[in-house]
Amino acid sequence: MLNHQGLQHVKIIASDNLWEPISASMLLDPELLKVIDVIGAHYPGTLTVKDARLTKKKLWSSEDFSTVNSDMGAGCWGRILNQNYVNGYMTSTIAWNLVASYYQQLPYGRCGLMTAQEPWSGHYVVEAPIWVSAHTTQFTQPGWYYLKTVGHLERGGSYVALTDGLGNLTVIVETMSYKHSKCIRPLLPYFNVSHQFATFDLKGSFSQIQELQVWYTKLGKPSERFLFKQLDSLWLLDSGGSFTLELQEDELFTLTTLTSGRKGSFPPPPKSQRFPSVYEDNFNIDYPFFSEAPNFADQTGVFEYYVNMEDPGDHRFTLRQVLNQRPITWAADAFNTISVIGDYSWSNLTIKCDVYIETPEKGGVFIAGRVNKGGILIRSARGIFFWIFANGTYRVTGDLAGWIIYSLGHADVTAKKWYTLTLTLNGRFSSGKLNGKTLWKNISVNFPENGWAAIGTHSFEFAQFDNFRVEASH
Repeated sequence: MLNHQGLQHVKIIASDNLWEPISASMLLDPELLKVIDVIGAHYPGTLTVKDARLTKKKLWSSEDFSTVNSDMGAGCWGRILNQNYVNGYMTSTIAWNLVASYYQQLPYGRCGLMTAQEPWSGHYVVEAPIWVSAHTTQFTQPGWYYLKTVGHLERGGSYVALTDGLGNLTVIVETMSYKHSKCIRPLLPYFNVSHQFATFDLKGSFSQIQELQVWYTKLGKPSERFLFKQLDSLWLLDSGGSFTLELQEDELFTLTTLTSGRKGSFPPPPKSQRFPSVYEDNFNIDYPFFSEAPNFADQTGVFEYYVNMEDPGDHRFTLRQVLNQRPITWAADAFNTISVIGDYSWSNLTIKCDVYIETPEKGGVFIAGRVNKGGILIRSARGIFFWIFANGTYRVTGDLAGWIIYSLGHADVTAKKWYTLTLTLNGRFSSGKLNGKTLWKNISVNFPENGWAAIGTHSFEFAQFDNFRVEASH
């Protein structure tokens, strides 16, 4: 179909899961074999399987890494960038994810090559995995070839060599230790790395190479730590194309004919700051640059800026939940929609928001505090949730799913009308107001002790939110 539509240049990678059953299926089905260009596996642990190699297709680790971007994550990344080819013949490794730009307490916090998770302050950190990547990506390009002379070092670690076929050569050596290079998955079998000398001989046309640039990383103790440092180049004129490296554990060397390597620099990022303890958004924005409001992190459902053409008054510009049916899900979303915001350490706070239920009879909305989970765990999120429903009732629950009911009763509420909800959490007690009048109070809440603020709906239904405000003290 792609070819039929003139998209011959678009290739297919499959199956973004395990090596099997896709590899065996391709060997049994010539048509399938023909249309798939690359077999992509997720978190292969540097290994492939015989069937995958028998297809003669390119093999990729089409999702990998997913590890906290500390030195451990950098060690993981350095090891698998080399060993995915050495052990598993994979010529591409894709890191999930590129930049950790989401609340750190969500699942897989800081599992990006770098961190930029404070849009309110502008603070970011160029983490070690960025410089580990540079050892490979600054000195190779798509279209370069791995040489067959790659492998493991005698005392642990690995080396790869690549060429552009035009005389350039890049050799990458890593000696990541077991202790400092565990990825999030799969389980890493034990191996040993120790101090060693490794001698490399350049043969054939590479024996003519006179000079190799040297780039170096050492992970570990701050006093010994170097990230992507250029060392003196190696001169090979008198050595007959041979050179020896002294290798300690947790090191990376790149030796290359390319002189284009550069350690980029950047001004000091703004200082890290807590999320503002007083925060408000009236969503009054005529031509938004993005469809979503800043700092809200949708966990289920989609919350977008909305313009009420019929409402020339206070609620012309709102935030609207716009998914009206449950999407096909990957891991697990919730049956309710929810968007979280703020500082996960918030405990005592008042959340106030204007809400508008669009679905008569069945519709419902909530505001919440101390929400303790998100992402793939959103279904089991706990917190204090204050709900109102179009059928004229309210509820206070201790969880998003609504199993833990603290209070319920009548409320003067209907669809297609604006209401102001206020939720106050103070120590072990909570209270709620509807249009400024207390609807319930002094409900005892022991768990959770802290978490995000949130807004959301009872089901996949249209609903609007306006004049959101939170005032918190940790």
